[in-house]
Amino acid sequence: MLASNYKIAPGKFTGIQSRRNAGCSPPNAHVAGGRGFLSSRGIQATAVVGDTFHAECVTSTIETMTYHDNCMAEIGEAAPVVNNNDVQVGGLSLPTLSLILGGLVLGGYAVKKTFDTPSRTYDQNVGDEYDSWTEDGILEYYWGEHIHLGYYTKAEREAGYKKRDFIEAKYTFIDKMLEWSGCKDPKTILDVGCGIGGTSRHLAKYFPNAQITGITLSRNQVKRGTELAKERNINNVEFKVMDALAMDYPDNSFDFVWACESGEHMPDKKAYVEEMMRVLKPGGTLAIATWCQRDETEDNPLSEEDKDRLQFLYDEWAHPYFVSKEEYGRICQSTGQLDDIVISDWTAPTIDSWRHSIWVGVWDPWIVIFKGPLAWYKVMREIVTLERMHRAFFDGLMEYGMIKAVKTESKIDNTVVKVEKEP
Repeated sequence: MLASNYKIAPGKFTGIQSRRNAGCSPPNAHVAGGRGFLSSRGIQATAVVGDTFHAECVTSTIETMTYHDNCMAEIGEAAPVVNNNDVQVGGLSLPTLSLILGGLVLGGYAVKKTFDTPSRTYDQNVGDEYDSWTEDGILEYYWGEHIHLGYYTKAEREAGYKKRDFIEAKYTFIDKMLEWSGCKDPKTILDVGCGIGGTSRHLAKYFPNAQITGITLSRNQVKRGTELAKERNINNVEFKVMDALAMDYPDNSFDFVWACESGEHMPDKKAYVEEMMRVLKPGGTLAIATWCQRDETEDNPLSEEDKDRLQFLYDEWAHPYFVSKEEYGRICQSTGQLDDIVISDWTAPTIDSWRHSIWVGVWDPWIVIFKGPLAWYKVMREIVTLERMHRAFFDGLMEYGMIKAVKTESKIDNTVVKVEKEP
């Protein structure tokens, strides 16, 4: 029996005629991959470049082919059978190379899946999370004493945020927020969600005749804040572990209630505002700075993608949920005892903080490097989230909300919320 393999040349063909001598049974024919078939007219097949055609008969010759696309076919000696193990790329056989590439693809998928899966879902665990962040020292090393965003003037933004001192920008934010609040010469100040007390100590130095109290859910933050106050001989500030939604203070206790980036962690935003209003004296000032999601309306609802992005930001940094600055304005209205309500969007002067915080780690990575693999992993997660935050604010999904109001002596109706343009 004769057997011949024919290598298909570029192009396509659909007909191959085989002439058989008398007494010869129909040829056994196929195209590699099983696309060929047999008919009384001979071998009918559709082939593409690289297919091998095989025919067997006692005496049979290929007589004619029907070509398409002006293709050329080469008929003659049997095509060599290629062993993939004999083909090498960069010294590696094809099977080995395939395994390596497959492993890289799977590894990349696993890494992406890991960083796309939130690790710190809110579960009344805010105090525990801040205890951990305070203990490892990395957050304080890079962000200084102020765990909040910085303020970049228009000129500084135009010059490039990397030219700005990252920690000094945070002090500027405090000064700008204080100026914006309009509060003058308070004697008692409450810092709600004080962190390690950077703002409380700054206000204590700014108002040396005032008594400042900072509250937080983190025992480690209270300890660290107290240590830093003693080191600097600042005696008009104290720190306490306390729930901002159920404060121990009586009504009308403070001239000025300050809340910078604490509302994000509150599981009940209405109770948060009402409790701060309760302990505020009549005529006193309430000032809030907080990350907000954009206002959702019937004409501009959140898409499913928006909701997924927000859910990641909730679940990665122990946030129960965000609300809009407009919703904070409505909550202030609903108290019936807050007037001169103003809301503003400070996204423009604060957004550079997100990427700036990444760069300060790039410029000075040593504290992380020396802490070992677990710290590397945790910091990589923070970098991913910082970038996601930047994009959310850049896209308009998030806004930096500023809210201020003054407490009245008695209940009032029909208060108006004023909206200020961003600086």
